[in-house]
Amino acid sequence: MAKGFGDMMKQARVLQEKMAKMQEELGDKIVESSVGGGMVVAKANGRQELLSIDLEPEVVDPDDIEMLQDLIVAAVNDALKRSQEMAAEEMSKLTGGLKLPGGMKMPGMF
Repeated sequence: MAKGFGDMMKQARVLQEKMAKMQEELGDKIVESSVGGGMVVAKANGRQELLSIDLEPEVVDPDDIEMLQDLIVAAVNDALKRSQEMAAEEMSKLTGGLKLPGGMKMPGMF
């Protein structure tokens, strides 16, 4: 029985190492969200970090700041959602679709 536990612990360590490597790789993967017909573009990486927001000059109307704010919020939220989906997909590849028990989450994930 101790051998089985030792094997299980070894597998857990290997999975932990693979997850750490995946975390690093997710930092290099970028998703993009474009709203308002491309007037506002937000980019985020696979670690749900916002990297940039690009605005077309025409969208900057001093008389309608609320519209610009709404577009930025929509672009950022969509980029972060796409980033989370990408991270979940990568996690699924790593775990073979195995769901972690009890809703376990890895630090920095989801």
